[in-house]
Amino acid sequence: MQISVDLESVAGLAVAALAGLAVGIEREWSGHASGPAARFAGVRTFFLVGLGGGIAGWLMRLGFLLAGATLLAGGASLAVAAYVMAARRGGEAIEGTTEAAALTVLALGAVAGLGHLGITSGAAAIIVLALGEKSTIQAFIGKIGEPEMKAALRFAVLALVLLPLLPPGPYGPLGGIRPRALWAVVLLFSGLNFGGYLARRAIGEARGYGVAGLLGGLVSSTGVTFAFARKSRQQPELAVPLAQGVLGACTVLLPRIAVVCLALNPAVVVEVAPYLALPLAVGVVFVVVSARRAPAPEAEPVISPQSPLQLASAIRMAMAFQVVLMVIVFVQQQWGHPGVLASAAFLGLTDMDALTFSMNQLARKADLVALAARAIAVGVLANTLMKLALALVLGGPKFRRTTGVGLAIMAAASMLGLILV
Repeated sequence: MQISVDLESVAGLAVAALAGLAVGIEREWSGHASGPAARFAGVRTFFLVGLGGGIAGWLMRLGFLLAGATLLAGGASLAVAAYVMAARRGGEAIEGTTEAAALTVLALGAVAGLGHLGITSGAAAIIVLALGEKSTIQAFIGKIGEPEMKAALRFAVLALVLLPLLPPGPYGPLGGIRPRALWAVVLLFSGLNFGGYLARRAIGEARGYGVAGLLGGLVSSTGVTFAFARKSRQQPELAVPLAQGVLGACTVLLPRIAVVCLALNPAVVVEVAPYLALPLAVGVVFVVVSARRAPAPEAEPVISPQSPLQLASAIRMAMAFQVVLMVIVFVQQQWGHPGVLASAAFLGLTDMDALTFSMNQLARKADLVALAARAIAVGVLANTLMKLALALVLGGPKFRRTTGVGLAIMAAASMLGLILV
């Protein structure tokens, strides 16, 4: 039988060989292929392993399944035999990273030989990065505590096991209840809470009130405003850094809204971005300028949840979201667009997350996307004005001046966005 070699086949073999070469270079550079505890494979061996996997995949694509499988089995046996011989030496030689890398390169070579070049290239790049960042990864793992590990495992079970089992719905009137979508919202906000928790652990909550406010804004910008305003009365000398923290929290709320919209309904992001652009720019300018002008004293924890996922809070939030969504649908049916915007202003005073979720669900109908985006913008304006009122009523004199100017300009920017868009 005549075998023809086309350009695609040559490209597959080349990518397979280059993937092996990249991993081999890292192994050689890191010293695993030399010295008394040297592993079995260096640059040339990994190059040949990748090429061998590519040839196996190419043969299988041509229909020579037995020949390809035999070649793959031979390469895998070589790596296993090398590990067995190294393990007999004991000590550090028992580590099987290089042999596992060889098996992976062999498999990626076969994937490239079958024609999936993008997957091979991307996976090879990730493998080289993971091998080269060994010390960084080990240091990161060393910082993981029991709460973080348990939270990550619970999140995996909730996302990968429970979510697919829930029915999609809807059930009932006014848009109905969608169990799977609601649970996805629980996972989304639990994930955001977990991300904020990890950020606080990584950066530290005692790096200054500006950073503390930014991190606290990932959870609740209103909570940060309330706590910092009261503290400014108790410790007037901290008025400026506390104001930095509030402005940072109010600024980080805007990209948080965009992230939630992107996850729930990407069409809304396109419509809401122009509304958020001006207040976000103003907030970033205030945060950057104030951070350069004032020192960053030690900060106390702003919000320190006992549970990294805050799952119970997320479930209560999802239940509230469902109620809000049904109310919004009822208002929209009874009073149309003005009723939705009025409801958005009221919700913005209390819970921006509930407003963001309900508007994204309302925007499942394409003709309501623009209305949903405008309602979110109205809610942002109301929320900013409410936090401005908190700062003015609860804060000390210097805190009121600094925070009041910043939030007033952010509110004006939000209003200007509503007028222009």
